[in-house]
Amino acid sequence: MKSYAIGILRDVAMGPPIVRYLERIDSTLAPYGGRFVIHGGDAQVLEGTSLGDVIVIEFPNRASAAQWYHSPAYQEILPLRVANATSTILLLDGVDADHRATDVLRRPLTAQEAA
Repeated sequence: MKSYAIGILRDVAMGPPIVRYLERIDSTLAPYGGRFVIHGGDAQVLEGTSLGDVIVIEFPNRASAAQWYHSPAYQEILPLRVANATSTILLLDGVDADHRATDVLRRPLTAQEAA
């Protein structure tokens, strides 16, 4: 099942460190089958307020996504982003093509939901 690394970035200081990060990130994705699906852009906010620039990177599975994030190549450039943006980073699994909204009613509750 495909998995996604989702980043929400705010207050990005677009200077030389971020440029170096952008120049190097693609080569960190390739060994893990990662590819950009969404990379910022002009979001049309329909409800609520924008949380920042949204980035979505698709991977073949959760293991590949986690391996990429923890890889030496990505960890080497990570400080360039962390020092120059406020970020929230998530790893999420996709759903099958036949997924329906009510499918979530059949899954076990998480510890947080059960509390």
